[in-house]
Amino acid sequence: MKIVIVTGLSGAGKSTALQALEDVGFYCADNLPLPLVRELCDVLSDAGERRVAISVDARQQPFLAHFTDEVERLRGEGHDVEVLYLEAAASILQRRYSETRRRHPLAGDDLVEGIRRDTEILSELRERAAVLDTEQLNVHQLKGIIQERYSVGEGKLAVTLLSFGYKRGLPLEADLVFDVRFLANPYFDARLSGLDGRDPEVQSFVLGLEEADAFMEHAGRLLSFTLPQYEREGKRYLTIAVGCTGGRHRSVAVVERFKVELEPVWSVSVRHRDLDETG
Repeated sequence: MKIVIVTGLSGAGKSTALQALEDVGFYCADNLPLPLVRELCDVLSDAGERRVAISVDARQQPFLAHFTDEVERLRGEGHDVEVLYLEAAASILQRRYSETRRRHPLAGDDLVEGIRRDTEILSELRERAAVLDTEQLNVHQLKGIIQERYSVGEGKLAVTLLSFGYKRGLPLEADLVFDVRFLANPYFDARLSGLDGRDPEVQSFVLGLEEADAFMEHAGRLLSFTLPQYEREGKRYLTIAVGCTGGRHRSVAVVERFKVELEPVWSVSVRHRDLDETG
């Protein structure tokens, strides 16, 4: 089976991640005691389940010393096990708890101390996990990222193409980043400034230049070489981010061209960060 163990700091988005996994077909169990994980997996495997997600948090401290052993036992039985660790800065977690007025499970009357204990208890799990920082992600973005990563077939590399604007910062989930601010900017053309990079006129403006052709040729050769290497090494998902100043014109146009070129070979999804959030 494919088994995803979702762990990390309280308030970082574990519940959202588990819900997203359930939406793409995983059988999900929330904070199942670690000694029962293998038993659950055996039962579900016999029942024909092939994708399971289990959340584990710091409340299981008495069992966490055996976490690595349990994971290795599952792998030894032939299961594909991935540990996903969600985190965010302490200040972000404090703000989230203040906004929701929920009680931190380890806090008692001291939220800061609860976050500190949570981080300390889970530190060894973090070292053995794929880490996702949710600091700059809202619920919908986190759900989208989780579903992009886990909604494809087993062993197949899922490629996410992500456009963004540098004025709002680099996307934390990016594996590869292309900066296309050297291309001519349609923003300064009165006919095009109100459009975005999905519009054929903007795409023609951005991609019709000699330097754009050269960039696409070089980037295409790089991706043609690297993507098969990532897949061969067992990487399940890859986020290729393309940035311009505002994230509305050049980066969007380039992502749309990448999509056309990569779709015949790879499982491709597209997100335009600074269009999706502003409409």
